[in-house]
Amino acid sequence: MIQVTNENAKEVLVIKYMAWSRSLGGQFLVFQLLVVVVVLFAVAAVSVTQSTSEFREVRGQRMIAVAENMASTPVVRDRFADPFAAKVLAPEVDRGVALSGADLAEILDPNGTIRVSSDPSRAGSRMDLGPSRADEGRAWFGDDDVDGVHSLVGQVPILSIDGDVLAVASVSEGYPSVWELLSGAGERLLFYLGLGAALGLLASWLLSRRIKRHTRGLEVAEIAGLADHREALLHSIREGVVAVNNEGDVTLLNDSAQELLGVGGDAVGRRVDSIGLDPAVVEFLLSGDDGRDVVIATRTKVLALNRRSATSQGKVIGTVTTMRDSTELAALQGQLSSHKSVTDTLRAQTHEFANQLHTISGLVQLGEYDSVRDLVGTLTRRRAEINDTVTSRISDPAVAALLIAKTSLAAESGVSLQLAPESHLAALTPAVATDAITLLGNLIDNAVDVSVGAEPARVTVHIDDRDGLTISVADSGPGVPEHLREEIFARGVTSKPDAPGGRGIGLALVRLVTAQHGGAVEVSDAATGGALFVVRLPETVTARQAAHA
Repeated sequence: MIQVTNENAKEVLVIKYMAWSRSLGGQFLVFQLLVVVVVLFAVAAVSVTQSTSEFREVRGQRMIAVAENMASTPVVRDRFADPFAAKVLAPEVDRGVALSGADLAEILDPNGTIRVSSDPSRAGSRMDLGPSRADEGRAWFGDDDVDGVHSLVGQVPILSIDGDVLAVASVSEGYPSVWELLSGAGERLLFYLGLGAALGLLASWLLSRRIKRHTRGLEVAEIAGLADHREALLHSIREGVVAVNNEGDVTLLNDSAQELLGVGGDAVGRRVDSIGLDPAVVEFLLSGDDGRDVVIATRTKVLALNRRSATSQGKVIGTVTTMRDSTELAALQGQLSSHKSVTDTLRAQTHEFANQLHTISGLVQLGEYDSVRDLVGTLTRRRAEINDTVTSRISDPAVAALLIAKTSLAAESGVSLQLAPESHLAALTPAVATDAITLLGNLIDNAVDVSVGAEPARVTVHIDDRDGLTISVADSGPGVPEHLREEIFARGVTSKPDAPGGRGIGLALVRLVTAQHGGAVEVSDAATGGALFVVRLPETVTARQAAHA
């Protein structure tokens, strides 16, 4: 606390004044005070203008009346040209001043020379008649300068019997000052002006207190600082943040969200469903789910989203959704799934080989050596047929190995995996081969899963690299309903009723990898029943493959 002394009293007062003038309440109070002052000046200006106009009309007619009365007096008509007129007619002009309350009453020659005046010092001087028409025989009143004073003048001609202008009777009165005009408007006007000023100041003070209360006592600079700080934080964090009000309009979209969703800053203020977002994202942003983590695969990214309601003073004002880019995590999950698939394939082959070895061991123990020879030959031919069927059409060793392994794994589940005879695939680059394995492995796994128990249980694979790279996988399952054919890629929805949660990442990863190569994936009904998944990669993929070779 600052201690006030005689030496620093002035400085403390200045500091307090500066702090008050910087506060929101102080600024608003000053602004309102300025408004009140402007209104008061406007009212005063209107009042002065009206009083001046009223003075001119009323007093102008009064000046004409007094001048006519003075001009019609017989003694004035008879003695205005007398050498002693200034003394003889002095009582008449003084009476005119007394009757009208004017400042001057005078008698002039037609050329403007003053013969008689209520101010003896003006006798003999000349007055410029200016715009007056009295010298032409017509009464007139108007503005003129009398001894440097802006005055209202009324003039009436003194006519002879023949109608000639003998002289001019002139009566003048100076215009009142502004203060006199305001005072003449009455004490009531001043009272109301003062009351209005007091009420305006009181209202300004109360309103400034109310504004300060609603702004939590924060001043303008503090509010601006908080807003800038908030914007900097929201736009600098790595997670995307999207705020939507109760009407479905976007109220906030930070930089990360713009990048993840592929929209610009102009989306703020527009409806969620009108800014070009993926339908699955739009559905989630407008849904009523709160506090639930959801993974949505758009055409280029895999997003992890969480949505919560935003409240203010106990009322829900909208929702806030945070999102993270899980594309790399999804790719790792896909690779893990591929490794798991290989592990399952090895397990299935181990189980198959163990059964075969047990059979051979039993035949040996029984001494059935011819049967052992026949069984080994049959198994060798069968394995060679599978390998020849695949490798004669598929030249890429990684893809061929995957198909051979998946054939054994599908057979363990009771599903026949077949490679279409017209299939053809040349050797791929390692990068393209990796993605092809991801696409093919996920599609085959999905097809095998839905075909288990079908009659017949069959999965047909067709691969063609003659016009880009096309991978087709047809199953004998129940198919995919039309209303799920888009959503099945967005959230990994599956038609399998026993799938955990009914959702996975396999098909979402298929679309993501396809989009990264600029290709497309679609699902339709297979000719033999079930679903047909077709992945088409552009010709540039195989062109890079050929260049690498």
